[in-house]
Amino acid sequence: MYLLLMCCCCCLVALMPAEAALKSTWQLPTTEEMQASLQSCRFEAAGMDAETLRCLVTQLGLWTDEEGYNAKRIAKIFAAQNQMEELMLVIEYCNNKERRVEQPAQWAFEAYKCATSGRFGRWVQDYMEQMVTE
Repeated sequence: MYLLLMCCCCCLVALMPAEAALKSTWQLPTTEEMQASLQSCRFEAAGMDAETLRCLVTQLGLWTDEEGYNAKRIAKIFAAQNQMEELMLVIEYCNNKERRVEQPAQWAFEAYKCATSGRFGRWVQDYMEQMVTE
């Protein structure tokens, strides 16, 4: 699971369009910052996958315990797919379907699994395969 989390986070950092970073006050951290966050989150979560994921996506600015995943920010990362509205609907659907305010780590984990079970998950997987072959 650690490898999956690391690969997904690297994909998110690498896929963010440069112009989106310039136009917005929100930016994904650098690869080095992301790796430091992941190390910190892994230590803090004591190896629990759901806690590690929640910690990491919170530090990336993609999650809050009140609202769940930030669909607009995630959609901006994958803007090149030209299906931002569809992706936002999937993320919002999964946020609502898996909402567990009393268990935010489990909510983050289950909503992530929900959202990545379809086309979005294939985008991430395709990108990871492309990175491996290069």
